[in-house]
Amino acid sequence: MPDNSDCKIATADALTLLLHNQHAIGAAIEEITKWLSESGGADVANNAFLAMETLDTNAQAITDAIMRLRQC
Repeated sequence: MPDNSDCKIATADALTLLLHNQHAIGAAIEEITKWLSESGGADVANNAFLAMETLDTNAQAITDAIMRLRQC
């Protein structure tokens, strides 16, 4: 059975990769939001902006969890 610290490291590594994916998704949504707002889709752009805020909030919580796991 793996050492508990090995499991924590693996979990932190997996969360780190998910966080990188989340940042990439956020960047893509930001580009689409910019294009939409410039193309007259203000309502859709606003909805996308709200989704980006959720991504940012969750990214911070994931970052905090990763740091706690890495400190164990």
